[in-house]
Amino acid sequence: MPFDLSTEIPGQPSVPAASAALPALPMAGLLAFAMTGFIAILTETLPAGLLPQISQGLSISQASAGLLVSAYALGSLLAAMPLTIATQSWRRRRVLLIAVVGFLLFNSLTTVAGTFALALCARFMAGVAAGLAWGLLAGYARRLVPPQLQGKALAIAMVGTPIALSLGTPAGTWLGSVFGWRIAFGVMSGLALLLIPWILMAVPDMPGQPAGKRLALIEVLRLRGVRPVLLVITIWMLGHNVLYTYVAPYLSANDMRGTVDIALLVFGLTALLGIGAIGIAVDRWLRGLTLISLVGFAIAALLLAYAGSFRPVVYAGVALWGLCFGGAATLLQTAAADAAGAHVDVVQAMVTTAWNLAIAAGGLIGGFALQRLGANAEPWLMLVLSLLALALVGWASSGFRPGHRAR
Repeated sequence: MPFDLSTEIPGQPSVPAASAALPALPMAGLLAFAMTGFIAILTETLPAGLLPQISQGLSISQASAGLLVSAYALGSLLAAMPLTIATQSWRRRRVLLIAVVGFLLFNSLTTVAGTFALALCARFMAGVAAGLAWGLLAGYARRLVPPQLQGKALAIAMVGTPIALSLGTPAGTWLGSVFGWRIAFGVMSGLALLLIPWILMAVPDMPGQPAGKRLALIEVLRLRGVRPVLLVITIWMLGHNVLYTYVAPYLSANDMRGTVDIALLVFGLTALLGIGAIGIAVDRWLRGLTLISLVGFAIAALLLAYAGSFRPVVYAGVALWGLCFGGAATLLQTAAADAAGAHVDVVQAMVTTAWNLAIAAGGLIGGFALQRLGANAEPWLMLVLSLLALALVGWASSGFRPGHRAR
């Protein structure tokens, strides 16, 4: 049942929420959000594991195939803010269904694309659907529960991310390598088709935000803590994507050709552990966990930079990388939502914009580094950017609050 968190009884003292029994989490609805995120993330990352097959199938270079990741990110980047603002007053379930139908249509178009240009356009439009979805999910999930459960609800709603990385991307990579990359995208369309009735049955509808309660975009951006969080998201995810987008060339350069699916499986399984740990502790130690995750990112980058062809070190670096990445979405979206207050949908659209700016830039910068410096330059870029993000979190206490966030 949705919660109105702003209502108090006039003349009566407010009762601490901790004194009342907490209701059960609306698991069916939250898991529908998780499936939406699963489809969005898998649609985004699938080309990273299939660059050789896509480049051969469309007669393009692997660096050009990497632009299919950037096109998706660019669609999200350009669409998230205007679409979120345009649909603020719409019923929430209606907006969610539009996004899922977008995944269905544009993954289907990618499946049948006969040219690189058509595939690029389809990927861009799938990214537009993702921008609409990501601007909605976090705020929608938080509105279904009281404040004491918002961190856990968000962690469940975002669990589709590590599952996509741990199971979906390796499975999609295997499926694409055995049956062709088009089949993998066709399966994504089928999942979107199944999700539509699930949403209709399990997700409670919610009203949009009334016009009188909205702030202008620039006023939302000026809210305390919003800008530092957006800057950290951009730098941290840029560091992640310069390597993740080109993980296949990195592994090939270190005599590990053919192990992309195994490496992605290791990454995703440890990401599941990361999101589980963060989901339990995010409501108490948001700031500390963010700092620890970034330190882990930097150590993982060092391991991968020095590993060479020594596989145990490569897999150790990938495992630590996944562990620290798993909870990143929950940490960053919780920090952004706390700073946003009642304007969470607009700020989450900003988060989506920053996140996908980092993905698009990661594809471009990583592709440039691949061509000019070689695949082994990617971990060094990840290290520098991780340290920069760590320094920003250390400075920006207003965006990453210490202590118990529910207070």
